[in-house]
Amino acid sequence: MRITYGPWGETLAELVEAARAAEDAGAEALWLPELHRSATVPAAAVAAGTRRAQVGTAIALAFTRSPMTTALEALDLAELSGGRFVLGLGTGVRRLNEDWHGVRWERPAARLRETVAIIRHFAAHAASGEPMIVEGELESLRVRGYQRPCPSTGFPIYLAGMGPVMTKLAGEIADGWISHELCSPAWLRERALPLLRPGVDAVVSAACSIDDDPALARRRAAGLAGFYASVRTYADFFAFHDLAREQDKVIAAFRAGARADDLGAAVPDRMVDALTLTGTAAQVAERVAAYAGHATTIKLTPPVHGLAPAQIRLAQARIIDLIKELT
Repeated sequence: MRITYGPWGETLAELVEAARAAEDAGAEALWLPELHRSATVPAAAVAAGTRRAQVGTAIALAFTRSPMTTALEALDLAELSGGRFVLGLGTGVRRLNEDWHGVRWERPAARLRETVAIIRHFAAHAASGEPMIVEGELESLRVRGYQRPCPSTGFPIYLAGMGPVMTKLAGEIADGWISHELCSPAWLRERALPLLRPGVDAVVSAACSIDDDPALARRRAAGLAGFYASVRTYADFFAFHDLAREQDKVIAAFRAGARADDLGAAVPDRMVDALTLTGTAAQVAERVAAYAGHATTIKLTPPVHGLAPAQIRLAQARIIDLIKELT
């Protein structure tokens, strides 16, 4: 099982420094999310600031850019990284697309399938000068009289999925599958892996909080669990873990006016324990080991929701220390 990391930084310089420290500690890939920052600009900074580790987006939003723009950015990142780039794409949820980004939400699985087909077609043919025509129901590409006079380094495409439809799509067409930030070993075994074809890189995202005081480690991760519990779309996931009532309480707090980043107080320890890796370094190492034999890659990330930068830095430093031990 590959040990990989999602670095954090209050500034881009700090983020690159953290990525470099994780690479030096033995992380085999470095993943950049799209929430508080874009995914592709930090990926470029990390690619330029590291030497060996893969650099991936986990994830870039698939529908907030055109497929051609996504392909161009991926080609540039593949060149910049010397072939180390992985394009990780996800749909996000309806609220994020429509309310945050003002883009339509229509048959997301079918649209993502067509988006990936266009990205691959463009990346393979952009330098040829030939017409590039891909007709889809939801996404199309019609390019004539275009030739990209730049190096065309290939890149794998990973897809994020939580529910069965998106996970199955990743298993059918992607080089890898990226789990949601909350993914227990039981969910991985029972709900995800049966839908992935052999050879797909199964990347488990694991929110991680380490402290000599397990209770303090648990509370640092509560805000992250609360942020995602506020999303009604994830009801099946929380019900699978017997946490439906607990999710309802978080949603009630959110609707009552609590910010999405400040829902940790509504999250019980039981939810944190079920969905994140918290505790002492030895306890978290044991929790990581529970994925071995099932996941091919684990992506460790620090909690960020509802935490001050100093707390995130502490959580990040402890994870990087753990990576040294694990690798």
